[in-house]
Amino acid sequence: MDVTVVGAGPVGLVLAAELALSGAAVQVLERRADPDEAMKAQSINVPTAEALDRRGLLPAAEQVQRELLERVGSFAGAADDRPPGAGRPAPERRFTGHFAGMVLSPDLVDWSDPDLAAHAAVDGARMVPQPQLEALLADHIARLGVPVRRGVEVTALEDTGDGVRVDTTAGTVRTGWLVGCDGGHSTVRRLAGIDFPGTDPELTGYQAVVDIADPEKLAGGWTWSTRGAYRYGPQPGRVATLEFDGPPAGLPHARLRSRGGTPMAPVTLEEVQTSLRRISGADVTLTALRAAPTRWTDNTRQAAAYRSGRVLLAGDAAHVHPPFGGQGLNLGVGDAMNLGWKLGAVVAGWAPEGLLDTYDAERRPLGAWVLDWTRAQIGVLRGDAKSAALREVVADLLSTRDGTTYAVKKISGVTQRIDLPGDHPLVGRFVPDVWLRDGSRLVDHGHDGGFLLLDRTPDGAFARLAAAWAGRVSSVSDDHATPTGVLVRPDGVVAWASDTTDIAAITGLEAALHRWTGAQTSSPAHEPVS
Repeated sequence: MDVTVVGAGPVGLVLAAELALSGAAVQVLERRADPDEAMKAQSINVPTAEALDRRGLLPAAEQVQRELLERVGSFAGAADDRPPGAGRPAPERRFTGHFAGMVLSPDLVDWSDPDLAAHAAVDGARMVPQPQLEALLADHIARLGVPVRRGVEVTALEDTGDGVRVDTTAGTVRTGWLVGCDGGHSTVRRLAGIDFPGTDPELTGYQAVVDIADPEKLAGGWTWSTRGAYRYGPQPGRVATLEFDGPPAGLPHARLRSRGGTPMAPVTLEEVQTSLRRISGADVTLTALRAAPTRWTDNTRQAAAYRSGRVLLAGDAAHVHPPFGGQGLNLGVGDAMNLGWKLGAVVAGWAPEGLLDTYDAERRPLGAWVLDWTRAQIGVLRGDAKSAALREVVADLLSTRDGTTYAVKKISGVTQRIDLPGDHPLVGRFVPDVWLRDGSRLVDHGHDGGFLLLDRTPDGAFARLAAAWAGRVSSVSDDHATPTGVLVRPDGVVAWASDTTDIAAITGLEAALHRWTGAQTSSPAHEPVS
């Protein structure tokens, strides 16, 4: 195999798909015999939804959201009865999320904000829980012919310089590259000797879907007490608890799920009930578990390096933090999209190994920001008097239009930016919704995973230049408008953009093509710019 991916969660599946689209021979190893049905992230952010959109998976994600809204609406007494395809969700149906348990009101969001308005095409595909996302992605890689070998655990590895020897419970694997997407307890990270510095846990949380004999004893939404906080809803039977008295005794300091490393003891119904009773003060009775519950802490760490030779890390293997807002899932998918095309280019031979250095350089700052964003929520959530006072201040700020809009933009991911060369405001950002004269969007033309070039010049000058990179860059022509040209990397990041058609624009595009798409595949269709 060119690449072996360890871990069949969303991050590993996305990475394997991107590698397959680049032409690499890739396989996935997963120590679990069956897909993980544990309670995890309940939503995805805009960059993740747009990643699905770029690969033609938006309709499937929208169907997941419609089904979820039907269940939640029924539970809340406000079912969404709009027919499928009825258009963008109404404001009250748009996903906003929460900050430290303080739900952000969609009525306070300025939906006309340019950052939000520019990424509205995926509004109907944000409420996608992780199990459904994994099922969707599993179908995707099956169509691409990527094998997933379940029940196989990595036990040792050796970077031989020209590849990696991997010992597993099913025998030895020889692979060109190895990527650990195997969670916070990452075996790959440990065997590669990559340090994992950060801050130790102080809190314990649980998530579960349960049958409740006496649900009237619980308040809806988030509720605080001196012992912690709990949430009931919005789905029927969904409960979450957060205890302020430290991590569970005797459990390793990590995001406490059975994800790589030593399997943790399963969370029991009694454990969830005890936590819920302790925090709520109500003698509530839980009668059954409807989904595999999870146990977690606020352990927060980031790998000292995302790459060591021919071994790389992505997702929770590279960073762990409290799971508020599903930020870990989204951060990991972003890692996979960024790494996938770059590693694929190195395997294909049209990019040098040095391209992989940009993976750590581009993703590490975003990872550090997410760690601090979740740390801040822990500071607001704790049960001491100082945190309670801070929570009141933050709640007051989040009751304003500006405050709510700011938080929603951060949570949604629409403000994410990578530091890339270029002065245009789109450079380094995820490409916005760009509608074309034929009614399609620019991303509709990029399902094969290559580079996309939008050419709005009167004479097709940008497309003629990009023809020298045929097979890697697909050009899409459109009526003249601004921006006049946009070059989009396979991960959705804008590598170059211009509002003009002059020599400076041509020179900038040529530099971006050389920087990101390697050597020309054919002779240029224009005279070189001097």
